[in-house]
Amino acid sequence: MDAVIYPSRLAGVIPAIASKSQAHRLLICAALADGPTAIACPTLSADIAATADCLRALGADIRYENGLFTVSPMGALPHRPLLDCGESGSTLRFLLPVVCALGTEAAIKMHGRLPERPLSPLWEELVAHGAVLSRPAPDLIAVSGRLTPGGYTIAANVSSQFISGLLFALPLLGGDSALRLTGHLESAAYVTMTLRALALFGIDCPFAADTYAVPGGRPYASPGTAAVEGDWSNAAFWLAADRICGGTLTVTGLDADSPQGDRAAAELTERVAAGNATVDCQDVPDLVPVLSVLAAVSPGVTRFVNAGRLRLKESDRLATTAGLLRALGGQAQELADGLVVTGQSRLAGGAVDSANDHRIAMSAAVAALACDGPVTLRGAQAVNKSYPAFWADYNALGGNAVLEDDP
Repeated sequence: MDAVIYPSRLAGVIPAIASKSQAHRLLICAALADGPTAIACPTLSADIAATADCLRALGADIRYENGLFTVSPMGALPHRPLLDCGESGSTLRFLLPVVCALGTEAAIKMHGRLPERPLSPLWEELVAHGAVLSRPAPDLIAVSGRLTPGGYTIAANVSSQFISGLLFALPLLGGDSALRLTGHLESAAYVTMTLRALALFGIDCPFAADTYAVPGGRPYASPGTAAVEGDWSNAAFWLAADRICGGTLTVTGLDADSPQGDRAAAELTERVAAGNATVDCQDVPDLVPVLSVLAAVSPGVTRFVNAGRLRLKESDRLATTAGLLRALGGQAQELADGLVVTGQSRLAGGAVDSANDHRIAMSAAVAALACDGPVTLRGAQAVNKSYPAFWADYNALGGNAVLEDDP
C-alpha cells in the first residue's frame, strides 16, 4: 500500500497506544501462571498479536475483547506445536528459551528479515544446557530437548531480549539457576521491564555483582489483573511532530516514571530540536529514525553515535534513515555505527520506500510535516507491526495522508 502525504500541520490531543514491549511480557507471564489473568491493553499491533498467537499454540486460552485480554494459562502442551512469530524479534527471542524450558518438541516460524537477525550467543547457551535446536529451513527453527537448571552465561552487549528470554524460562526448571552477564548491558531498561513483570507474577530474581539468582520450580502466580501502560517508543513520533509543528500536540497516557528506556524521547526531542546535539543511541536505538527527521530541520549538526545495532532491525535503519532524509532533500551522512545529520529550515518532499519497516514509515509521515511538497511513501502498511491506527490518528490530528485503498 502506498500513501501520498501532503504538507500539513498537526494539532490536538492524542492518547498513547499500549506498549507492545510490556504487552509481550505480561502475556507471557499470564500464559505461564497458575490461574487466569485479565490484562487491560487498549490497542493491538501485529507484534502483540504474534505473541498471543504463539502462546495459544502452546495451549493457553487467550481472548481479546474491548481492550481486554483474558488469559487462561497453558495446560497440557499440544503435540508438536507451530509457533508463528511473524516479524516480531521480541516474540522469537522471548519464547525460544521458554519452549526449550517446557521440554516440548515444536517448530518456530519466522517472516521478513527476522530469520536474518542474530540468535547467537543465546542459541549456543540453550544447546549447552540440553536444548536441541536446528534450522531445517532458513525461516524455521526446530526445537526439542529440555533445559536443565544451573549456571547460565550470556553476553549482555548483543541483545537485552536474550536476557529477558532466559529470565522468563529459568523459573520453569526444576531447580534454581544463576544467570551471569558478561560485557556492558545494552538497553538495560528493557531488562528492568522484564524483572517488574516477573515480580508482578510472584517471581523475584535478585541481582548481585554480575549475576541474577533465578528461583526454579516455582509457578508464576497470577495477580488476577494487570494493565499495559502507554508506549513511549511510538509516542516519540508525536513528540517529534509537536516540535516541528510548534508545540501544538499533547500526548496523554504516558508514565514519566516508566521503566521503558524510550521515555527519554521527551528529553531527546527537546535537545535535538535545540540543535547541535550528540545522541548516544546505545539504550534508545528505536528513536533514531524519528529523531533524525527532527534533526534534519533543526539548527546545526546532530550526531547519532553507538547505533550499530540498527543495522539488524526490520531494515538496516542506518541506511534506510539516511536514505529517507536524502530522498526528501535533507543532509545525512551514514557512518559505520551512526549518523551525522545537518539541519536546514525545510525539506523538499519526494519518494520514500519504507523497506517494510514501521519506524521508517512513521518517520516519513513526520518528515512530511516539514516538507514543501508531498511525500510518496511506498509500503505504508508497515505501520501495522506496531501501530495499525497510525494513519487514522495522523489524519484525525489534521494530517493529509491519502492511502491508495481510500475510497
